[in-house]
Parts: sequence; structure tokens; C-alpha cells
Amino acid sequence: MANFDTASKKTAEISPKGFVHLCFGFETSNIIDAELIQPEQPTVDMRQADVVIKAEIGGKQVIVHFETYGLEVYSNVIYLRPDAGRSDPGRFVQDIAGHEVLTRYKVFRLIEMHGQSILEAKPMGLLPFTPLMKRPTDVSAEAWLRRCVQTAESVNVENKTAYLETLAVLGSLVYEPEMILNIISEETMERSSISEHFAAEALQQGIEQGIEQGIEQGARERALKDILEVLTLRLKPYAATVFKPTLETIEDLDRLAQLHRAAILAETLDDFAQGLTENNN
Repeated sequence: MANFDTASKKTAEISPKGFVHLCFGFETSNIIDAELIQPEQPTVDMRQADVVIKAEIGGKQVIVHFETYGLEVYSNVIYLRPDAGRSDPGRFVQDIAGHEVLTRYKVFRLIEMHGQSILEAKPMGLLPFTPLMKRPTDVSAEAWLRRCVQTAESVNVENKTAYLETLAVLGSLVYEPEMILNIISEETMERSSISEHFAAEALQQGIEQGIEQGIEQGARERALKDILEVLTLRLKPYAATVFKPTLETIEDLDRLAQLHRAAILAETLDDFAQGLTENNN
């Protein structure tokens, strides 16, 4: 799976001021400076804050997103997927051993944001998100994606290939990769390098799926072997031959675990057969 979190952070590195504008609904124009802050140390589980930006607004320094630093904090949550965040109340309450912490934050669902206004403003840090935003009602999905790519291509950014790659990765949440690659190829001639990225992602995903399937298959084979050994030792020598064809059709590991317990508890072949029938139902 594409690393959408990493792609999102790349856009903040390009233009943190765009995220500050987003936080305040593009209603403030006196943002003097915006600096992306990298946490000095990761947390215990090696996770870091998503985006932390220190900005100067109206002569006052503030923090946008989540960190303390002794400054005012403006916390935000951005939902990339169209179906995500619908029921987010914009608050989180943590109550551990009587210590209650209430965090309020502003919720941004990209699908609810009017993408055309972002394209017109051209904030570099937000343009890669525009394929995920609400498009004009008279514009088709393909035409909207093409418009987003054209606008991203028009801005002056240091590494245009990486910039468009970020748009492609984020856009793949709602568009087929082949459509994204075709439009990028037609509009920018950048298809080859971005195709390599998607190919690498697909290869990695295939490797991960293969490993996961291999582990699951190994666990299933071991569970099946354990059941047959118990049936042979506790009941009849031919019990394994009787039940093996049926057991081999069972894929679910939880069911096999239940049948392993049933084999241990069974006093006769009929007892296990009954348990096998119950599980099949």
C-alpha cells in the first residue's frame, strides 16, 4: 500500500505556510513565517507527530497542529479518504487514573473542501491533495484530475517529479493508478519515473502479502497436523484417514483451533464427527 502519511508530510515540507492558511480557512493574510518542526526524539513506539509548524501570525508565534513548546496550539485533523471522519466530533477525551485530558481540534475532510478555490490560490503544499477534494458539479472526475495535474505542473517547485509523485500517491486513494499515470504522462511527460514508484509499491505489497499468506498457510498446516495426531493417538489409528479430507477443506484458523480442542475431548469417533458437524454449521 502506498504510504499516504509520508506523502502528506512531503507536501508540508514543501510549503508549511499552506497548512497554516488551511488551519485558519485562508482568512488571515498576516502570516509572517512558517517553519516545519521535526521532533527531536521519537516516542517510545517510534511514532512521531504528523505535522508540527511554528508560525508567526500578527506578531505572535503559535504552533499549528500538536506540540507544546510553551506556545498556543492549534490542533487539526485532516481526513484523506472520502468516507473517513464523518462522525469525528472534533474532540478527544483521555481519562487515565483520574487525570482527564480534553483535546479539541478542527476537522478537515478533504472531500468537503472546494478544490477549485485551492487550484486558483495555488498553495504549493496543498495542491497534491486537490484530487481528493470536492470538484465542481459540472466537472467529471477525470477532467478534475487532469485540472489538478495541470495546476501542479504549473507551479515552480524544486523537484517537480517528486511533487507529481506525491499527487499521484494521494490521488490513488480515489483514482485508478493507470488513469493517474496516463494523465500525468499526457500533461507533463513524467510517467516513467512515477510508474517505477507504483511498480515498486506494488512489488512491496505483493511481497508483504506473500509473507502474510505464507505464515497463515504454515499455521493452518500445523493446526491440521495437530488435529490428525490427536485423533490417531486418542481414538483409532485410522481416524486421521477418515476425517482428513473434510478437515483439509477448512481454511479458518479459529475453527481448526476449536476442532483441535474437540479432538482432545472426544471419547469416540462419533463425538468428534458431531463436533465437526457443529462447526460446519
